[in-house]
Amino acid sequence: MREETAPTAAPAARVPVVPTAPVPAPVPVVLAGARGHGRWHLANVRRLQHQGRVRLAGICELEPLTAGELAASGFGAGESPEQSDDFGALLDGTGARAAIICTPIQTHTELALAAAARGVHLLLEKPPAAGWADYARMAEGVERAGIACQVGFQSFGSHALPAIRELVATGAIGTVTGFGAAGAWVRDDAYFRRAPWAGRRRIGTTDVVDGVLTNPLAHAVATALELACRGRSEEVTSIETELYRAHAIEADDTSSVRVTTAGGPSVTVAVTLCAERAGEPYVIVHGEKGRITFWYKQDRVLVQRAGRGPEETVHGRTDLLENLLDHLEHGTPLLVPPASTGAFMRVVEAVRSAPEPAPLPDRAWETRYDGPGGGPRRVVPGIDSLVAAGAESLSLFSELGAPWARVGEAAAS
Repeated sequence: MREETAPTAAPAARVPVVPTAPVPAPVPVVLAGARGHGRWHLANVRRLQHQGRVRLAGICELEPLTAGELAASGFGAGESPEQSDDFGALLDGTGARAAIICTPIQTHTELALAAAARGVHLLLEKPPAAGWADYARMAEGVERAGIACQVGFQSFGSHALPAIRELVATGAIGTVTGFGAAGAWVRDDAYFRRAPWAGRRRIGTTDVVDGVLTNPLAHAVATALELACRGRSEEVTSIETELYRAHAIEADDTSSVRVTTAGGPSVTVAVTLCAERAGEPYVIVHGEKGRITFWYKQDRVLVQRAGRGPEETVHGRTDLLENLLDHLEHGTPLLVPPASTGAFMRVVEAVRSAPEPAPLPDRAWETRYDGPGGGPRRVVPGIDSLVAAGAESLSLFSELGAPWARVGEAAAS
């Protein structure tokens, strides 16, 4: 009799083991300058720390942040970073791999070089330096050290920029005839008392250059230059400046500038901190068959061209610290390397070396008490329309017939 045997079970299928990529450890970051605008960076670091991408290793401030200040940015009791007023020692002690520098303009170069000497990568707030010589020294030191350096022009992270370039490249508005930029902001007297360097051109022999073109509305200048010539300094052939001040400060608070480039149309910027009403700053790309307006703080683009109705789009934005992290982890190109701010720094240098800003006559401004804090502020009646006209017609204030304007100073690059 034949013995029945149970069927042999089929061998279990082997599941291939797929190796998982190691999760990168959070990048230890030191923040230099955590008050004022630094609060924004502090909150942004907390956001990325929550995602596991960074770890706030240290804060460099003259006076340590209190627990309440840290809590206001979302840091709990167990997340207290090391604090010190010695930036170099803090980098050494924390083993920081990256640093954010959000300190007074005149300190940027030395702090950047201190980080570079330790191989620490950088997010360096704008403006990168107070003059061309310091900028060149910083850029050379960063390159020699082989570190990544991102300059804090947040508008360069807007996805609107490549969209605008594509529109121009495909002839949407015909041949580009010029670039204009306008900014009309409200700042009260207290704004210029917020720090010892506020509104200063220099402190002793140290350049500061905290004027409307170079700091508060620097994005208007830099964004227009980025669209015009990718921000390259070698493209700048001449710069005309008209610098004025209504407030009792050293620096300019109401100014216009024209940058002539070798490879294309000029860039004209008109800005003020003495506006009648606060407005959104913008850049206009003028073409033979239309125009593109870019409100860079809103990532909003309006295209107006012959034969078609207006088209408005709102774009996304890449955070510059995230882009720096992506560069370190994956080799993603930096959005704002120092070289892309060279043309802007030519403007900073032109402003630095120009004659002192002309004080506006008393009849050209008035005091109002309708600012955000209710304190006094100086307003130049009619300046809002003059600023808009400058960007629209690519004209300096003197060319627009402003009664207080004088012919601009021209500086060769």
